[in-house]
Amino acid sequence: MMQEAATRIAAIQVRDLTMSYGEFVVMRDVSFDVERGEIAIVMGPSGSGKSTLMKHLVGLLEPAEGEVFYGGESFTEADAVRRNEILRNCGVLYQNGALWSSMTLAENVAFPLEEYTSLSRREIAEIVSLKLALVGLRGFDTYFPSEISGGMRKRAALARAIAMDPDILFFDEPSAGLDPVSSRRLDDLILQLRDYLGATIVVVTHELASIFAVGDKAVYLDTEERTVTAIGSPQELLDRPPNQRVRRFMTRSG
Repeated sequence: MMQEAATRIAAIQVRDLTMSYGEFVVMRDVSFDVERGEIAIVMGPSGSGKSTLMKHLVGLLEPAEGEVFYGGESFTEADAVRRNEILRNCGVLYQNGALWSSMTLAENVAFPLEEYTSLSRREIAEIVSLKLALVGLRGFDTYFPSEISGGMRKRAALARAIAMDPDILFFDEPSAGLDPVSSRRLDDLILQLRDYLGATIVVVTHELASIFAVGDKAVYLDTEERTVTAIGSPQELLDRPPNQRVRRFMTRSG
């Protein structure tokens, strides 16, 4: 019974989070859950604090108020050692990919394995080959980031993010700078990784095509109310928007 209860605890819980830069409050009283194995979309217009929220979720910024929980454990209140332990179970794909330009793709993907595991070089090389193959980059091990396209760099960064088989993945505007075809391929890849890894995924995006393609749940950050004003599946928020701002965002009208 205790094991069953544990499985019901959401992978991520955000409670009464207030995000601010000094006196300027970006969002207040932000609360939502991300269930295990769910793909949650954080959406809203430009300036709503989507990327800022993700930075709070991974500890790059500290909340003015409120807490973030992983598996029922407070990440906000944890010390630095425990935070690092929790984050080793998370993978992050930043908007610009954040690959090291002086390293090959294989070296980029290998880096977290070399830093945080005691695996042998042979074992690491096998994992690197598998991860690059999973994102469609088999045979590109020795290429440098400058030698491949923007879409391929995003996929290489994704291979690095999944190097340690994380339970939770964060994507910050994954489609930014990509053409529609590359964007669709990345959406398909996100779905495949969720199924392959069984991962919980949080995607920060304003791209409607991606929101409807991958999202199980969407959380809308409202710039006027400066809080969350809608939570539900993308289709539910399109069919029954709680206010006109959500309706305009979901239909791109007005």
